[in-house]
Amino acid sequence: MPRGGYRVAPADAPTEDYDAGRTAVISDVHGPEHRGMTPIVPPHSISGRALIAVIAIMSLLASLTLGAVVLVRGAAAEWQTQVSREMTIQVRPAAGRDVDADVARAADIARAAPGVASVNPFSRQESARLLEPWLGTGLSLDELSVPRMIVVTIAPGANPDLTQLRRSLSEGVAGASLDDHRGWVERMRRMTRAVVVGGIGVLGLVLAATVLLVAFATRGAMAANRQIVEVLHFVGAKNRYIAGQFQRHFLLLGLQGAGIGGGAAVVLFLAAGLLAPHYRGMAGEEQIEALFGGLSLEPAGYAGIVGLIVLVAAVTAITSRWTVHRTLAALE
Repeated sequence: MPRGGYRVAPADAPTEDYDAGRTAVISDVHGPEHRGMTPIVPPHSISGRALIAVIAIMSLLASLTLGAVVLVRGAAAEWQTQVSREMTIQVRPAAGRDVDADVARAADIARAAPGVASVNPFSRQESARLLEPWLGTGLSLDELSVPRMIVVTIAPGANPDLTQLRRSLSEGVAGASLDDHRGWVERMRRMTRAVVVGGIGVLGLVLAATVLLVAFATRGAMAANRQIVEVLHFVGAKNRYIAGQFQRHFLLLGLQGAGIGGGAAVVLFLAAGLLAPHYRGMAGEEQIEALFGGLSLEPAGYAGIVGLIVLVAAVTAITSRWTVHRTLAALE
């Protein structure tokens, strides 16, 4: 009888049985009544349930991060599209000049420019209302040099000559300036890139933590079943068969944990999208909508979460197989 109290298949038994996915280790520890075919790794154990819980938590965090990145990118793209289609002309008032006439002249110059779809001059009252979020209501702005605003909308697909438009405004209206919001668009792009890079960093940390966790769990499972693994190894079972047993076990654990975490994230995003209309008008609603859009995740976001579930399960299985191969190589 081999070491560890295990009786194995006869020496002339074909080794193909190992590759066929059957364990030829028969336990004699508890007597003949407990003899039978048993898997190398127990399918249900406390450590396995703990691993599922930890993978579920990490998958939930990774899925929420992925969804947030998709929402921010979508909101930023929408903002960039809107901002890039609008320009602003400011007409600063000067002593002894008719501001209304200057605004009308600047609006006519903008309408004559190629590629301009519409021009909307703001009245003095409308321009004053733009300052209410900062200065409050009921203030008299008669003594302040508040510039008059003209919003210019660019036609879809058009590319107006902004240099010529600026020259025409400076020649026709003194004190008029054109702002094409390129600075805002560039800052928004930098913010979006920072959010995407941060999200990728979080996903990378989650996958790295998953690799370390599964590696330790695989070593623990091999240590708990060391005698069985050694007997199989010494009687000729191929490394790929033993590694396949562990890989299958941890693949199922990874799928369960990632499925629970990713499924919980999908439920949260669906709930946020359904409940968002009920919280219209609340404090901070405009800021949240500006940052994340309507909190409604696009189908591509849900597809990304499903892909993340598959990725976590694959990383779990591959890490387990790699750890077993390295451990078995140390025994040879």
